[in-house]
Amino acid sequence: MSLRIVRLGSERHPDEGLRIGTVRRPPRGVPKQDYARRNFFDVWLPLLAPSEPLLREAQAAGAVQPGGAQAPGRVQGGGADERSWRTFVRKFRREMQRPDAARTLDLIAALSHATDLAVGCYCADETHCHRSILRELLTERGAAFAAGEPLNPAKKSL
Repeated sequence: MSLRIVRLGSERHPDEGLRIGTVRRPPRGVPKQDYARRNFFDVWLPLLAPSEPLLREAQAAGAVQPGGAQAPGRVQGGGADERSWRTFVRKFRREMQRPDAARTLDLIAALSHATDLAVGCYCADETHCHRSILRELLTERGAAFAAGEPLNPAKKSL
């Protein structure tokens, strides 16, 4: 039994299990009954997505693009954009300390020892996506990750 961190809409791994969408909004133009069939998610859990105000702030600072994807060529270059990413990480971690989010993370970490699960977001680059932070938070809670699943693809958070 194990956990995977995935990009929503990507092909599913045969042992992936339940796919949880940790995004603020469901996919545009996709009927609700097609979310799972089109490999987005089986269960939508916006509680583990960045808040709307935090997303707007990160987009304005160039840390992420509208829709959650990393701004091309921005964050990796360092300087103010790297500071924007670190600020986003710090604030998102703070949001995940709220009791309902923290308990949900605890639950997912515990369930990863009993069943196959996947947690995901739409962003193409996990290294500058909130799912990289979720990976760290779940690791800190003792989640069981699938064999071959990187524990930390690119340690960027604080």
